[in-house]
Amino acid sequence: MKKHLVCFTITAIMALNTYAQQFDLSAEIRPRYENKHGHGTLIAPDTDGTNFVSQRTRLNFGFKNPKMRLKVTFQNVRVWGDVSTLSSNDNATALHEAWAEAILNTKITLKFGRQEISYDDQRIFGSVGWAQQARSHDAFLFKYAPNANHKIDVGFAMNADSQSGVDNLYSNAAGYKAFQYAWYHGDFKKFGVSFLMLNTGIEYLENEGTSDEDQTIDFMQTVGPRLTYKSGKFNANASAYFQMGKSLNMDVSASNFSGNVGYKINDNFNFGVGIEYLSGKDMDDADSDIKSFAPLFGTNHKFNGLMDYFYVGNHANNVGLNDINATIAYKKNKFSAKIVPHFFTAVGNVFDASEKMDNSLGTEIDLTIGYKLAKDISINAGYSQMFATDTMEVIKGGDKDENNSWAWVMITFKPNLFSHKIE
Repeated sequence: MKKHLVCFTITAIMALNTYAQQFDLSAEIRPRYENKHGHGTLIAPDTDGTNFVSQRTRLNFGFKNPKMRLKVTFQNVRVWGDVSTLSSNDNATALHEAWAEAILNTKITLKFGRQEISYDDQRIFGSVGWAQQARSHDAFLFKYAPNANHKIDVGFAMNADSQSGVDNLYSNAAGYKAFQYAWYHGDFKKFGVSFLMLNTGIEYLENEGTSDEDQTIDFMQTVGPRLTYKSGKFNANASAYFQMGKSLNMDVSASNFSGNVGYKINDNFNFGVGIEYLSGKDMDDADSDIKSFAPLFGTNHKFNGLMDYFYVGNHANNVGLNDINATIAYKKNKFSAKIVPHFFTAVGNVFDASEKMDNSLGTEIDLTIGYKLAKDISINAGYSQMFATDTMEVIKGGDKDENNSWAWVMITFKPNLFSHKIE
């Protein structure tokens, strides 16, 4: 018996050594203090702002060998104090990622499961890493990379609320019933080119409450290219996305254009300017068609000001947005700082009663700083101020003359707890 056990152990070790394998275990703890006083919308008169600390806690398991890759991320998101100090039940824990990738050969892989999907500048698909819960999808990806300079991804998602034996109306908890997309990226010396084609379906009851009630899915298409250029100290990018099709029985016709240029002044300073246009509709437009662009699954906190006045759970099917901005960034050793002013105007006409308003919405100034305390520890902080107009009041409510500001401090611990490689 002992001889057989020894033989089995030797055989198992030899089998493990047949393939190079690596196990990784890492963690993240990220508490963030915030003072909100007019964040996301103008604060009303005689209203106090809020102070709180939120925290993201993650445990990441990773495994890879020449034939597969696997990742599982457990996540807990909480606000300090939302659970009793004597509580034995915590509902804030979730499975953020749980995916496996089959490596068919050096060019083709198949990826299944709960995963973050992020492309290019994260305008349409992003991980939403700023949000403590972040974003992940249940999806299947076909990935093809013929060489180091070209990549093609094709993705599919199909959602349901349960394993029911009948076709029940989906609650759209994920924000969509299904999607299909194809993404290409190519690098050509100083240029980079990406192209996205996305088909997003939302399920609903057409003619609800009538004898013609019908469970149906409307599909909206988002398509467009993104170009990048880098030469020496100069860099630039531009994108154009168009939306068409139908959503909730309404025709869609919307667009998004953006352009940014940057220049590295020296080893410490960078300067950039940018502009973005997101289509919208006039406030007095009675047409049911959707003319306002929707960034869908993007990391919208990254765009249009850090105070999240636009497209972070708000400003949908609204008057659109023009955002002209500039960036001055400084970095030296472990310290970094950035200041970004945004100048906002509405695309569609805004009316107060029957009076047409000026299209200017206001100016937001964002200041952020960061310092790397150690290899796995960083601290970041920021302060933002919104200087709004009467037009912003009409759209958002609240009071433009109040102190509409936001301040935050965040410390991030991201240690690699364990890594073991078997050759």
